[in-house]
Amino acid sequence: MNTSRSQTTRKIALVSLGCAKNLVDSECMSQILSEHGHELVTDLSMAEVLVVNTCGFIESAKQEAIETILNLADYKKPAGMADFLIVTGCLAERYRRVLKSQLPEIDAVLGVSEYGQIARAVDDLYHQDEIASIRPAEQIDPRISHLRIDRQPSTFGHAYVKIAEGCSNLCSYCAIPGIRGPFISRPIEDIVAEAAWLSTNGYAELILIAQDTTRYGLDRTGRRQLPDLLRAIASIETVQKIRVLYVYADGITDELIHCMANEPKIIHYLDLPIQHASDTILSRMNRRDTNVSLKETIGRLRAAMPDLVLRSTVMVGFPGETAKEFQELLSFLQEIRFERLGCFVFSPEEDTPAYQMHPRVRRDVARRREEQVMTLQQKITRSFHEQRIGTVVSVLLEEIDEDGIFYRGRSDAEAPEVDPIIRVAASSESVQIGTIVPVRILTVSDYEMTGETVL
Repeated sequence: MNTSRSQTTRKIALVSLGCAKNLVDSECMSQILSEHGHELVTDLSMAEVLVVNTCGFIESAKQEAIETILNLADYKKPAGMADFLIVTGCLAERYRRVLKSQLPEIDAVLGVSEYGQIARAVDDLYHQDEIASIRPAEQIDPRISHLRIDRQPSTFGHAYVKIAEGCSNLCSYCAIPGIRGPFISRPIEDIVAEAAWLSTNGYAELILIAQDTTRYGLDRTGRRQLPDLLRAIASIETVQKIRVLYVYADGITDELIHCMANEPKIIHYLDLPIQHASDTILSRMNRRDTNVSLKETIGRLRAAMPDLVLRSTVMVGFPGETAKEFQELLSFLQEIRFERLGCFVFSPEEDTPAYQMHPRVRRDVARRREEQVMTLQQKITRSFHEQRIGTVVSVLLEEIDEDGIFYRGRSDAEAPEVDPIIRVAASSESVQIGTIVPVRILTVSDYEMTGETVL
């Protein structure tokens, strides 16, 4: 930032869209703005500058981003208080020129390599400087230069730790490598320092995220270092729980399994997005797994950790998916019985190989297949929940229901945002948000469980 300019404090509202990785980027931008003397506000009507960190991964995310941009524009002068609107993130990176030409409401566009320049962007707007191309001066890769070890997470009880940026897997349907570039690992010492900071500041559960966490370290040292990272974080005395999300099956080594099975602080939960189970479709997706290799990997995981909870994501309606290949997927899901599962319909994204693939599956057929998958999964999830009735689990309490009677929390079997919640009737006034308490599960449904504290 040009220090010769006046350091006027501005009220800034930042809206974050998309995934947890985007959320971390937003939290770091908030930290940078605070470091430069600006005030972060949550009331859009009070903001002088509006910032939206967008997702641009699939069509629905792009539509949400455009709608949010237009909604925020209503808060600009003369109708509102805001002077400027800044758009950052994946949509900004992917459609910079289109946004600048088609949406005059936008005053500045910052891509994913420019998060670290957010404070300078605000300053330049007020000084009428050219904002079209801001490039960081740091020697470190600009895609990770904005990440702040001492940021203040917007979540409560848990905090996400972004261990890498970008992706090098090149799945044929995915636009992320083109948007965020090849995979780059953060230095292990930075991640450990961040984990220490977060754990000493009251975050009981640290959640490691990246496009492919199992790839961590491969770009720096030529070997997968996720086990090293996990052991280093677990050695921090103040760290209580560690959760790992977004692993790839081909990156799950015996060392990683042994580390997870034997380190008490590591939660026995993995998010393992397989996308499909037909060898034909997996090959067309440019995935490195096969039906057999997936079963073998999952078998090794469950043999080492019988209490492991697995979450996965599958895609239906991929170009060329026939009824036979869809049935292979259903049969796989019935056999493996993931405790948690999400299903999505294929979204053709320009600049990806799958965009040109044919034959396309009719949208109504893909939607019916999505319904079939989720109907099957509801039964599997309900069965898993019913097995938990009467058991006592450790629950991290994260908020209180509006009625003020029940706490809302999660056990090791639930990740934030995507998994069912546990509603807890507290039997002691000493119970507080942010604490981990023993809870007996009393009732269950597909989407939530209810229990009481056992103190």
